[in-house]
Amino acid sequence: MSIANLRVLADRRYLPLVLLLGLAVVLTAIAAASAVEGESAWLAPEAAQRASAGGEIVLVDVRSPREWRETGLPEHARPITIHDPAGIEGFGEKVLAAVDGDRERPIALICARGYRSARARDYLASIGFTRLLDVREGMLGRDGAPGWLERGLPLRSCANC
Repeated sequence: MSIANLRVLADRRYLPLVLLLGLAVVLTAIAAASAVEGESAWLAPEAAQRASAGGEIVLVDVRSPREWRETGLPEHARPITIHDPAGIEGFGEKVLAAVDGDRERPIALICARGYRSARARDYLASIGFTRLLDVREGMLGRDGAPGWLERGLPLRSCANC
């Protein structure tokens, strides 16, 4: 880098731009590192329905039993609440049992609007699960997207949940 280029960078008028570009580089590096560490992505409700019906993923509904009773469950979802009486650790143990101890098995997580499923995904990643997907729209929709219920995707009742 030449002296002239350094002078331009040092010019206070360009400082916000330089800082913004630096921040963009750092955030890009963090995002790339996260993607490499574990397969973590969002999944559309239709894709989650197809993949769970085909046995390609284990779909876990992390909502509360009250919510399951009110709306039903996605057709192939396993009801494992993040509100486990044993805490988040109990939730993790139940998810581990649902995949027969295989932390590399693809798991898609769904809740009402995608916030609890993101929290569940982060926790499961912290205990070694590597292929986690978040049905970000959730059951009720998020950010203008309709969600599982409004899309009319298959449900099953959960009267005994």
